[in-house]
Amino acid sequence: MEPLFVDRLLQIADLFQRDMARAFDGTGLTTARVHLLWVLQHAGPSTQQTLAQLCEVSPRNITGLVDALEKSGHVRRAPHPTDRRAVLVELTGAATKTMARMQEEHSQLNQTLLSAIDPADRAAVERGLSAVATHLEHLVAAASTGTLPTIEGTP
Repeated sequence: MEPLFVDRLLQIADLFQRDMARAFDGTGLTTARVHLLWVLQHAGPSTQQTLAQLCEVSPRNITGLVDALEKSGHVRRAPHPTDRRAVLVELTGAATKTMARMQEEHSQLNQTLLSAIDPADRAAVERGLSAVATHLEHLVAAASTGTLPTIEGTP
């Protein structure tokens, strides 16, 4: 019997998690820490409050993540240029190099995975994955607000 579509998605998610765990083994980096580095790479220097919002975690979680990343030399805290009460978190030079390498590996993996799909099917696969991701986001949002529709489609 062929696995259900959702089972394939869960298999893919599990494979990504295992590969990330393997890649970060011995580095002191966790998935949460790498996510924060990724956010900083794209957002630039940010306050911890902004980072908590962008990472969708509590300020307490961000403090712990920043503390650990500061200790490992991946981020530094710097005075905010216009608000003397605020502190900015920014990538160190070493972390910038690490993130550039990760970005390159990310692009290579993207190309490797796309090469497994017949070029004529790629646009359809990408549309399908986008549709599934968008629909799942809506389902998760609805479930978190208690407005998930019943099987008949009514709340």
